[in-house]
Amino acid sequence: MNSTASIGDRIRALRELRDITQEQLAARAEVSVDTVRKLEQNTRQSARITTLRALARALDVQLERLVGQPTVSPQLSEDGGLLALRDSVQALDALPGVSFDADEDAPAERAFSDAVATATLAYWKGEYAQLSSTLPMLLRDGRAAAREHGTELVWSRLALAYQLAASLSVQSGHPDWAFAAVERQLDAAHRASDPLLEGMAVSTLSWVLLRQGRWEQAATVAERKADELEPSFRRATPSQYAVYGNLLIAAATPTARHGDQDIAQQMLTAAEAAAVRSGPVRAYGSAFSVTDVRTQRVNVALTDPDTGAASALALAAGVDTAAISRPVHSASYRTDVAQAQQQTGDHQGALATLLEVEHDQPEWMRLQPSALATVRELLEAERRRNSGLRGLASRLGVDLTL
Repeated sequence: MNSTASIGDRIRALRELRDITQEQLAARAEVSVDTVRKLEQNTRQSARITTLRALARALDVQLERLVGQPTVSPQLSEDGGLLALRDSVQALDALPGVSFDADEDAPAERAFSDAVATATLAYWKGEYAQLSSTLPMLLRDGRAAAREHGTELVWSRLALAYQLAASLSVQSGHPDWAFAAVERQLDAAHRASDPLLEGMAVSTLSWVLLRQGRWEQAATVAERKADELEPSFRRATPSQYAVYGNLLIAAATPTARHGDQDIAQQMLTAAEAAAVRSGPVRAYGSAFSVTDVRTQRVNVALTDPDTGAASALALAAGVDTAAISRPVHSASYRTDVAQAQQQTGDHQGALATLLEVEHDQPEWMRLQPSALATVRELLEAERRRNSGLRGLASRLGVDLTL
């Protein structure tokens, strides 16, 4: 499909491919026929992200395809890149029963562990171009180290490397690659004999399923694993609280998108209680704190079609942004705030927030469907040409012919 086509052009092409009418699509997505018609006629250039998710689901495509999310790094590398990442995730030497020469020299355990820590830091800083060039070799090194040493330390670090591969694949618009990476992550975590590491792998799996539009499965796998790992509140370690809380957060988001706002908020209340007991924790390639839970409350509130934006802004007032420890997490949270600002009519505030996010995380931002959707909504609503908005749209690759 033409990468320069509008969202409406994509909807029409996909609808015609499915051989359904505008009325049938609207019914399947539970949106108004007028919304579908205006999008296809390009009299509307976008819609709320919840509407776009519903249309993508009704058309049986990923959201990234519908909004035209870029799927390539802006930088090219001689040694890596997204296709190299795909090949490393789907490596032949990782398949049972397949004869394949894997002649890489194995790194020392400590060197491999340190390399995974460096890659994790790059991911949370939003340095995706750099990570896409180094992560394929890191995975190859990890498999070689597992063959050579086979220790629980190596397997645990290899699990975290696959977690990075899954996360980067999702961010770059390839959730199918991410699913394969999570399979490898779960296998490595099992070989490391670490139930908490397996729990974090299930949290990653839930996020991948969410991005694939498999909301019910995303909620179920995370909720079941959280029940399995629920800590004793008398003698649990901070890491146990952190993994348990991350699983509850993972379950809450798809639960809310499925329409169960109250249950999702109950999950987040339990996660916040765990965060109070644990204090801020960095473990298993992620982080967990009261602030992490509260930012997710804002995200979950946005799924309510009636009061979501106003509720999200009210909840945002209780978030200490200075306590957000990961740059990419901060960018994601502020993008949610911008979406809420736009939906409540504070267009200048939304633009200011998005420009701030772009300044801090330009590479991350251009890969976010929600950010692109908000920019399109702002363009739709502008009463006079705004050079700041149009400059942002141009840099994000959003069509300016409105």
